[in-house]
Amino acid sequence: MIRLETITLREIRLPLKEPFRISSGVVSERRIALLELRDVSGAVAWSECVAGETPNYSPETIDTAWHAITEWLAPRVLGHEIEAPAVLPHLEQDIRGHLMAKAAVEMGMWGLEATMLGLPLSQLLGGTRREIEVGISLGIQSSPEALVTRVMAALAGGYRKVKIKIQPGADVEYVRAARTAAGPDAPLMADANNAYTLDNAESLAALDDLGLMMIEQPLAWDDLVRHAELQRRLRTPICLDESITSLERAQDMVALGSGRIVNIKPGRVGGLAASVAIHDFCASNGIPVWCGGMLESGIGRAYNVALASLPGFVKPGDVSPSARYWERDIVTPEWTMTDHGTIMVPKTAGLGVEVDVERVEALTVRKHRCS
Repeated sequence: MIRLETITLREIRLPLKEPFRISSGVVSERRIALLELRDVSGAVAWSECVAGETPNYSPETIDTAWHAITEWLAPRVLGHEIEAPAVLPHLEQDIRGHLMAKAAVEMGMWGLEATMLGLPLSQLLGGTRREIEVGISLGIQSSPEALVTRVMAALAGGYRKVKIKIQPGADVEYVRAARTAAGPDAPLMADANNAYTLDNAESLAALDDLGLMMIEQPLAWDDLVRHAELQRRLRTPICLDESITSLERAQDMVALGSGRIVNIKPGRVGGLAASVAIHDFCASNGIPVWCGGMLESGIGRAYNVALASLPGFVKPGDVSPSARYWERDIVTPEWTMTDHGTIMVPKTAGLGVEVDVERVEALTVRKHRCS
């Protein structure tokens, strides 16, 4: 039984090793909201809110999530006896949306329960994999030649999947150059982050000849109908990311034929319980899933690794090691990749990594304690 005594929020600023560019903008520094959850027993777990600085990926931002957690969500769970984080009606009743804020609280509860039970988080979730295949996400590059350099370096480094960010004007020519250089069997995919409409269907269809694993989220984030029309025109599987915000949306995707693969990000769908439900549904319907990333710190990465250990995560996830994005992470040990392109799933209790509290405090720019 969990009975939360306090939730302490901290905003840290963590600079990226290099700017990361997608179709909707460039990120050079991550404003990250961290939650420290403390049970009345003294047990502690940390979690992370993945909302960005601006509402370019979802309607949420770090600031809206901060407000939602402090004003509405934390009061719903503090002091209440909670049997299991898989059942948290406190976070849903009369609070619409705010899925990333809800996920930060809910996932922290999972981490806390794993810690209190002395179990690895992956085991608590039902994970079976001991190691996870790792993919890398490459931001939009300045030229096809620059992209080829990055793709070849990623493949040489052992990554099992290379995701190429695209947008109109930086798509077919760029991906074709990468395919030519990497060869026909290299595990390449494209990610559009909503940058296209059906008016661009011809350009997207040109990607069919390049043997991609998938094209991720080409159309609007909330449009399943037009994705279904586009999927009928393409041989390449469409993978939905932003469009899948719940189990019901995944069910709608299958019913409409809007895509053939799902990228599950626990922050996007409201937490781990929803992620597991989507995973189970997709597995029963033959839909491959993989775990995406949101430029998380090592804390958020811990939850992604645990989730990706479930058996239905059959494609490499965006669970890159700490050194991919950060000069220095905020956990010890930092996340590392094996020489054969995998991350090992921790066997120790809780998240499997320790939070470097001293570093977190040094990076903190604001702090709020809910009790």
